Amino acid sequence: MNALLTLFLNLCFFKKGPQDIPASKELFYALIIAYAIISTLLLFIGNDGFDILLQVAVEIALMLGFCWSLLFITKRTTRYQQTASALLATDVLISFLALPAMILLYSQGTAIVFLIIILLMIWHWFISAHIFSQALGQPFYFGLGVAFLYLLVSYIVIDFIFVMPTPEEI
Repeated sequence: MNALLTLFLNLCFFKKGPQDIPASKELFYALIIAYAIISTLLLFIGNDGFDILLQVAVEIALMLGFCWSLLFITKRTTRYQQTASALLATDVLISFLALPAMILLYSQGTAIVFLIIILLMIWHWFISAHIFSQALGQPFYFGLGVAFLYLLVSYIVIDFIFVMPTPEEI
């Protein structure tokens, strides 16, 4: 377990790539569960209700679907399990680091806490870019574009499904 944590931290610090993640279905499924747990905790900070579980399921489907589609288009589906595991693992770590900041943001809302969250988001974008560039065998700036596209699409879909105002609110 300690070796995996070290591997995932090295991935977050750009010392390893998705190719270094073991291709294990058990690890992949465990990371999906860990992602679901940490995402649920993050969403419970500012929300309540059944929508949280549905939103977490949609987030997982978006991440795994985007990853599969990207690798399918580029004919690199053999890298799917490792790439998806890398995305899940690093998201879990960044989200875990964001938990205290999110709690403080909802309770105090200070500018420094907001800045910390923004920095974590940028770091997460760069980590995703690193993972995509390694998985696709492309330069880092290409990975930045792909990661930005993923973030944009996921925010739009989540906003459309869960935040769109009802006709009564308009």
